[in-house]
Amino acid sequence: MIGAGTKLTLEEFLALPSGDVSYEFVDGQAVPKVSPKYFHSTLQLALCRLIHAWCRGRGRVVPEWAVLLKRQGKDWVPVPDVTYISYERLPASWKHNEACPAIPELVIEIISPEQSIKKLEDKAQDYLDTGVSRVWIVNPQATSIKVIFSDGANQIYTDTMPIVDALLPGLELTTRMVFEEAELI
Repeated sequence: MIGAGTKLTLEEFLALPSGDVSYEFVDGQAVPKVSPKYFHSTLQLALCRLIHAWCRGRGRVVPEWAVLLKRQGKDWVPVPDVTYISYERLPASWKHNEACPAIPELVIEIISPEQSIKKLEDKAQDYLDTGVSRVWIVNPQATSIKVIFSDGANQIYTDTMPIVDALLPGLELTTRMVFEEAELI
């Protein structure tokens, strides 16, 4: 059990035993992730299925995979809801049971009822500052996906508006496709 306010090194954090609670490493502390509810879980599964069908031979799409990053010069280990990383950034031959050692192209965060949009937008900026190319914020309440680009631009997608991105050539999704795959509409 980790007490509130306990400071850890990155090595101590990475050595923590696995358990029922997953943690992110933020400012030297193990911060528990919000326990996902039904909408969150089904959207996460839908996104993984849809992106995995596209990314075969190109990279990996993984749910809840810790990523080793630096935020404001400090070690930061977030656990995005979904991560896509190309084989160019992390070769297919890499097979280790550990945190992702490379910066992903895309991270996806799904808003849970206990989270604020502002908090996830701040986290998205932190991701972009580390070199992540795109961040998607999925909002189950609004049935929308907000794509935030590395240059600070953003676009909110709803219904059948195609999410087409040169970073992900050939991937064509719509918010409706994602929410239908999750059986939420």
